[in-house]
Amino acid sequence: AQAIAAVLGEREELLYPNPLRRLAPGDKTAPVYAHPAEQVVIVDGYSDGWEEIDSVRLASEPGASPLALSYQAATRNGMLYLMLRVADPEVVFHNPGVSDEPNGDRLVLRTWQDNRRQEYVIATSAPGSVRAYPLGPLQPGHDGARIRGFWQDAAGGFSLELEMPLDYTGGRLGFYLVNVGHRPGGRFETLGNINPLDTLAPPWLIYSPAPLQQTLAPFSNQGSHLQVVDKDNWLIADVTPTAGKHKDNADTFWLLRLLYRSILARGELALPPVATGNGQVTGEEISSALSGIEASHRYQDPGYSSRTILSAAVPIFHAGVVSGVVVARQSGEEYLSLTDQAFSRLLGYSLLALCAGAFGLLGYASLLSWRIGKLSRAARQAISAEGPDTGAFPRSSARDEIGELSRHYADLLDQLREYNEYLRTLSRKLSHELRTPIAVIQTSLENLEQSAPGPGQRDVYVARAREGLVRLNGILTAMSEANRLEESIRGNSTRDLDLVPLLREVFEAYRSIYPDHKLALQVPTGEARVAGVPELIVQALDKLLDNAASFSAPGGGITLRLAPVANQWQLSISNEGPPLPTELQEHLFDPMVSLRQAESGGVHLGLGLHIVSLIVEFHRGRVKAENLPGGEGVCVTLSLPAVKPPGVS
Repeated sequence: AQAIAAVLGEREELLYPNPLRRLAPGDKTAPVYAHPAEQVVIVDGYSDGWEEIDSVRLASEPGASPLALSYQAATRNGMLYLMLRVADPEVVFHNPGVSDEPNGDRLVLRTWQDNRRQEYVIATSAPGSVRAYPLGPLQPGHDGARIRGFWQDAAGGFSLELEMPLDYTGGRLGFYLVNVGHRPGGRFETLGNINPLDTLAPPWLIYSPAPLQQTLAPFSNQGSHLQVVDKDNWLIADVTPTAGKHKDNADTFWLLRLLYRSILARGELALPPVATGNGQVTGEEISSALSGIEASHRYQDPGYSSRTILSAAVPIFHAGVVSGVVVARQSGEEYLSLTDQAFSRLLGYSLLALCAGAFGLLGYASLLSWRIGKLSRAARQAISAEGPDTGAFPRSSARDEIGELSRHYADLLDQLREYNEYLRTLSRKLSHELRTPIAVIQTSLENLEQSAPGPGQRDVYVARAREGLVRLNGILTAMSEANRLEESIRGNSTRDLDLVPLLREVFEAYRSIYPDHKLALQVPTGEARVAGVPELIVQALDKLLDNAASFSAPGGGITLRLAPVANQWQLSISNEGPPLPTELQEHLFDPMVSLRQAESGGVHLGLGLHIVSLIVEFHRGRVKAENLPGGEGVCVTLSLPAVKPPGVS
């Protein structure tokens, strides 16, 4: 519709053969509307072939004579056809014996050529064929004989059917009937769409121009019903779809038809507007388009109650002014033919994509099921009567949830293996630690039983036995120290604590406890505030200092250093001595892990650094041990969250 409107907007003569009609204001007199004739018109005075064309009736004023006139107009192949039916109880024919001038009932046609009127008179002395006679000089090339017709008697009057070239009218047509009758004084009356004494141009003749029909003809096979309406709502072109051009959608899948009809249905719809008897057509979309706005409206299909029709109206602009409207109407069934192939292709692709997605999901689910089953079997096989076998458990490298679960299982099995290893070595460590004091006590008691020592020797045996008991007591105390510490930690609450004065205070005590080592303290000049328990922090420092002194030779250096790092305070204790074995750096703070030699003095169950890790975790910090550069010693670092960021007063 938009393309047609654009073409018609550039060719004004297609809509208005007489361009003055577009510019002329609305006439007071009704135009003569000529319907396009679909079949050949046979001019014989009978009404056969005129049944589908509405007639316009003209009558005398009430109280006057019963004279009445009705007319119909049609065009075909450049010719104008008129059918007039006259109700006249007394028909008077022309009498040549009286005068050559028409003196009976007659019809006068008035056309408009070169801005002046041209009149023709049609009279007959008997029913039969008639021709027009010009009243005045004719335009060059015009011949009154080309206006011909047939006068036929009828009940209560007569009928007159005429044929004339369209170009004779000049786009205007007026007519009036002269009814003579047998009146005294030769008086007569007239009836028509014009007054005999009018000097103005006759009413407009509105018809469908042949060039417009030819322009729209190629669109008749597009499945749309096209109409062209002029600025005054006159229907000047009506092109219906060519028969046989519609795509038969009977082979369309019934479900698609039902789907489209349910989408296009809008409850109760009105029937589409049709042209009135005088040739005018209206509608919401047409009124909107005449105001310059494209519009559409949906109607019920007159032939099928279950179908709809979509009507779209597009304005025709000429020189920026709306000169008409193009209306395109299409049945809802046409959507089936227009979209059937595309929708079928889309449906096929959608089903293909759905099947591909379903098979993909099925394959992916099968893969996940296989991986989960494999993980489950590996987990069952990894646990045996001898304990976990981490070497046989597959550690997945996949970057998904199952791969992460596999790695978590592997880590858990590693920890379980380490725990079992810890349990296996616990008895050996306890046996090793308990054997010496028990042997001392047993030897002392045997010596007391087997001999009669003197007073001095007896005291030596008793002292040795007492030392063995003290050592046994120390072993038991060390074993329960970690558990007691965990319970005591839960009962403590942290408070705001400055580490600088605390370190300076304990440093003086450490210097007296470890006089054989070179102790050094490095602390900042300001405050180092953390949220902590002073007693627990001092206990952790005691363990670390004791550990550092144990692995540092006499005269070796031990350094306590406090420094800010990001939002933490790092407290490090470094000592000169042997480096840590690489394989034990990650497990140094686990329970029952010790690097001391068996012959070293004292009770060493490997719980000291584990206690340190418990204290640091309570303070929401971290602890790590690492070798000094060059392997010259070990540094243990405690990282504690700062209450105030370092450097902020």
